[in-house]
Amino acid sequence: MLALPDEADVLEALVAWGRADPSIRALILTSSRARADDSVDLLSDYDVIVAVTDATAFAANDDWVSAYGHPLARWSDRHELYETTTYFRGVVFSDGVKVDYTVWPDALLDRVSGEAALPEDLDVGFRVLLDKDERTSGWQAPTYRAHIPTKPTEAEYHALFEEFWWDTTYVAKALWRGEVVFAKFALDYDAKFVALRRFLEWRIELDHDWSLRPGSHGRGLERRAPADIWSELASTYVGTDIEENWDALFRAIALFRRVATEVGGALGYAYLQEVDDGVSAYLEGVRKLASRPGRQ
Repeated sequence: MLALPDEADVLEALVAWGRADPSIRALILTSSRARADDSVDLLSDYDVIVAVTDATAFAANDDWVSAYGHPLARWSDRHELYETTTYFRGVVFSDGVKVDYTVWPDALLDRVSGEAALPEDLDVGFRVLLDKDERTSGWQAPTYRAHIPTKPTEAEYHALFEEFWWDTTYVAKALWRGEVVFAKFALDYDAKFVALRRFLEWRIELDHDWSLRPGSHGRGLERRAPADIWSELASTYVGTDIEENWDALFRAIALFRRVATEVGGALGYAYLQEVDDGVSAYLEGVRKLASRPGRQ
């Protein structure tokens, strides 16, 4: 059985590493483990900003990731903050701990102090683990408002509305062709994960006065959505049978229709019934077409 180390022991090891390396000027813990709420569990990542004197050189040689322990798997990327390149190094270690390091040039420590608001990665919550030069002392306290959705404009509502219906046409064509892999991509990702998920998050915000931070990529929908809405969504996830996926498509449409109506009604935005009627008729028509020649 996997026995994960205590959080205090992990942080102690990271701070000891930071103190011993003169190029590391600060370590900042961010995200769920820096917040005093119930969002942390045994498998929560350790999101750590590593501010160094030369970020480019530091990121060029990743041997430092082994300072904590033996890496099992890694992922690298780069981002920008205030038009400055930062380097992401995600690592899963042999003891089960996952650390998402973000390497900053230490000049960003001063830049944050001079800004009117914290960047989102800090505003979600942070805890200073190490600050050799006291350069975080001027930082503002987090508001914990980062990543909380704002009310969509009418144009945003209608754009995403039409995107959902557009996506459904690809599902229908793929199912008629017997292309179940592409059909599931178009249904489960494009239509549901990209478009329907956003509408579901907006619907959840209606019950929380636009104050609830949704989990990234749909995390926590099972807990946050009303039970009947979650049940309807769960019913749209099926296997590879073509007819099952046709049924799942129309169940997803029924759920979208309900949620889009509720969100639009609360915000005073018109439900585009003409789009619904026209695309629904098209989908039904495709389903009733004779099977494509050569399809089993």
